[in-house]
Amino acid sequence: MQVLLDSAPILERIGFVAKITLSRPGKLNRLTTADLHVLQTHMREIERDTSVRVVVLTSDTAGQKRPVFCAGYDVGGFDDPNHDPRLFEKTVDCLAQLPQVVIAVVNGSVYGGATDMVLACDLRIGLKEAEFRMPACALGLHYYPSGLQRYVSVLGLNASKQAFLTANAMPFERLRELGAFMSLHSNQDIDAAGNQLAEKVSHLAPLALMGTKASLNEIGNGQSNTESLMAREAKCLTSADFAEGRQAFSEKRQPRFTGN
Repeated sequence: MQVLLDSAPILERIGFVAKITLSRPGKLNRLTTADLHVLQTHMREIERDTSVRVVVLTSDTAGQKRPVFCAGYDVGGFDDPNHDPRLFEKTVDCLAQLPQVVIAVVNGSVYGGATDMVLACDLRIGLKEAEFRMPACALGLHYYPSGLQRYVSVLGLNASKQAFLTANAMPFERLRELGAFMSLHSNQDIDAAGNQLAEKVSHLAPLALMGTKASLNEIGNGQSNTESLMAREAKCLTSADFAEGRQAFSEKRQPRFTGN
């Protein structure tokens, strides 16, 4: 009989890429309170690591009959008298605030708070025939503010209302139509597609990549100012990476960016 791995989220580094894997496939990768603290620790470590340019968030779905990327938070945690009601929100916000580009390789269906975790990523690819469901109102829960804002920002108001006010599952194909997913893949192909995307993004100029991510997020959140955007632009214009990019283009070779 196959024994399924049951552990806290795993952090690995492969070149410029840091990979976080949710690792409780036998429990549908449901997140415990301890898992959320581990995720925050991983994210703080990644944020400090200047060698990391891309973060991949994925899960272990080995042995599952119907792949589940994550079934959200283990609601038993709400019964703990020491439960922090903001813990899940803080964890997802940590993910959203990482300076590196974050890619979600969503290799199964997503439920509850894990939907917000997926939306907090910058780029997303998904599994064909999987689904996305937010059951907060079915459980009597009003969702936390930053999660509601993220839903509306990524999916739009009408789709967010459909997700929350019906608690119905939304197929990934619908999310792809809304622009939330870049592409959908078979179970056999999704890991390779995620690796290929991460590799491609990790070889873009990191100074421009992270600066542009920050600027786009500020614009999307209505918090941008022209001065800060122009300062990032000016920094890139005088960077060694921009000089290398121009030289590589003229020499018809791949650039070797250093982030300087």
